[in-house]
Amino acid sequence: MSSWLESAKVYGDRRVLSLLFLGFSSGLPFGVLAEPLTAWLAESQVSKTAIGLFVLVSLPYSLKFVWAPLIDQVTLPWLSRRFGRRRGWALATQTALLAVIFGIGLTEPAGDLRWTAVFAFAIAFASASQDIVIDAYRVEILETRQLAAGAAVATFGWRAGQVGAAAGGLIFADLLPWPLVFAGMAALVLVGIVAILVNPEPTRPIGAEALALQRRADAFAVEGRRRLPPPLRRAFGWLYGAVVAPFKEFLGRDGWAAVLLFILLYKFGDAVLAVMKVPFFIEIGFTKTEIAEIAKIFGINAIIAGGLIGGVLLAKVGIPMGLLISGVLMAASNLVFVAQAWVGHDAWMLALTIAVENVTTGMGTTAFIAYLSSLCNVAYTATQYALLTSLMAFSRTAMSSIAGWLADSVDWVTFFVITTVAAVPGLLLLLWMMRRYPAARAPAPGASGAS
Repeated sequence: MSSWLESAKVYGDRRVLSLLFLGFSSGLPFGVLAEPLTAWLAESQVSKTAIGLFVLVSLPYSLKFVWAPLIDQVTLPWLSRRFGRRRGWALATQTALLAVIFGIGLTEPAGDLRWTAVFAFAIAFASASQDIVIDAYRVEILETRQLAAGAAVATFGWRAGQVGAAAGGLIFADLLPWPLVFAGMAALVLVGIVAILVNPEPTRPIGAEALALQRRADAFAVEGRRRLPPPLRRAFGWLYGAVVAPFKEFLGRDGWAAVLLFILLYKFGDAVLAVMKVPFFIEIGFTKTEIAEIAKIFGINAIIAGGLIGGVLLAKVGIPMGLLISGVLMAASNLVFVAQAWVGHDAWMLALTIAVENVTTGMGTTAFIAYLSSLCNVAYTATQYALLTSLMAFSRTAMSSIAGWLADSVDWVTFFVITTVAAVPGLLLLLWMMRRYPAARAPAPGASGAS
């Protein structure tokens, strides 16, 4: 028992705790672009079709890997010299985010919807850029044993920021005009700015592999395009170092193909179930209000608790074993839905089902984020993490698109059994990887974090 308590002390580290506030800053724009913006548009008599099209302003979140190399490699004038590469970029994106959230409140959706859309897109772009740099900062400032705890705390902060902005924006909109509501939400970005200012710049060393790739990029600039003017040679060299080198570094590792396949498969069963759980609850007789109330009381608290438990588990047993334990529990939790299908409309059973599923999902998500973080080389953290999370998002959306067809083809009990079986290939692959590469570690940066 004392060893588990010792593992739980990982949450007491200042660097881990700081991620609560940085997570809050990341989640805040999601809340701004959700209920408050939608309510404002509806009050302004904007058509439902136009409101629906506003979902497209969130495209930067899916495409952030495109400009992640810029954030990884480019230093900003003055800011980078004064605060460091990561903190400089964080302050730049947060300042932009504060400005555009404030600015959207000054637009008039009823009069000129285009400017509201422009500012909404700017919020999403600044927010996605902030996510790139904060994800990189989180990976680089923590020791490997702290990655899971950092992921759990950051997720907790993210949900607090997202729910706080969404709910708080609606509540204050009943009392204040919309420009003041958005100004208040913009001011909350200061939480993340202060967190960056009071925490250090990461100081983890760049590995020999990354230095070799950088030298190759410099040589490419000099030798590879001798007939080009010097500015173009330098541009080609920079593109090689910023865009090609992160791929080459990753693809040069032992077992890289297995790693990518594992990323696709690990949460496959959970993703398929997630698409159909609400239609299942409705079909067996629950109202939308019942689902929302029980999910709010049991679901949010359970997923946060699961994340924190996952952080302690990985601090105790390490990332590979933590992934395995969390994955097995996540797969087994799908069978609780079988019991729900047998019991039918029962609120207490629904509470148990949501609680079990969300605790194990929280554990699995924390373990998975820690694993993805451990794969990133410190020289290309932002680029590689953005690419890996894009692959994770692909598996969550494209691969789970068969969920509706499957639910139409079989009964609910069979469906939930299949979602459990769907998790098995990923777990078997993980076991094979643990045996095939027992001493392997990602060439993620060295063992010491920033002090």
